[in-house]
Amino acid sequence: MGFGYNIHANGIRQHLIRHDGPAGAKQLLLVPGITSPAITWDFVAERLAGKYEVHVLDVRGRGLSETGDLDYTLDAMAKDAIAVAKTMNDPIIMGHSMGARVAIRANAIDPQAFSGFLLIDPPMSGPMRRAYPSKWPWYGDSIVMAAKGCSAEDMRAYCATWTDEQLALRAEWLHTCNWGAIRQAFDGFHTDDIHQDIPKITKPARLVIAGGASVVDAADQAEVADLNPAIEQRIVPDAGHMIPWDSLDGFLDAVMDFNA
Repeated sequence: MGFGYNIHANGIRQHLIRHDGPAGAKQLLLVPGITSPAITWDFVAERLAGKYEVHVLDVRGRGLSETGDLDYTLDAMAKDAIAVAKTMNDPIIMGHSMGARVAIRANAIDPQAFSGFLLIDPPMSGPMRRAYPSKWPWYGDSIVMAAKGCSAEDMRAYCATWTDEQLALRAEWLHTCNWGAIRQAFDGFHTDDIHQDIPKITKPARLVIAGGASVVDAADQAEVADLNPAIEQRIVPDAGHMIPWDSLDGFLDAVMDFNA
């Protein structure tokens, strides 16, 4: 189990959960997806700590980080990641889904903030592109349900393949996801252009793709290879978008040999 701590960075309270790795381990800043408070990644962070010193961020408007009347744009989240990274020692950034888009934009804003990039199944939607595969009601309706109080069994309707423990954790923590923050982030999947930022990544980078999902499809993989041939690509076969939830060992195989 990691331990939580708070810092003031980019003008707000940022809450993180830390898992210590081996002595002298490389630091890793993990930025979760759109409705994943840091604690929901604890079971993954425990394993990542076999190599890295892991710091999992509660993205603004989620978990125990500051919430309320804030800027929830991609640029704001990217500047948070940069500010947090500057309190660390040249970390690798690992971003899942929305978090991967945050990492891509953060590099475009400040290419010195991170030593490397692990980009886990980022939504490849954007202006004049195909829509993100998940629809808004999946997010909005489940947040409303959680805010009223719900059980793990209630949450099963939204996450049918998850374990009882994972469902219970989501039922407990989803209410901390600010509805407006999630709505703005979801809309941003369709209005923010991350493709313009992909060629700007010059440090070691790896794109990890859920082989059982369509968030990063074959055409997207080819486009990324064209935009930035230096970005390595790994596919986790048969895993859905929440890769570690479906195939934790497959996910670890795809990321644990990354060095930057």
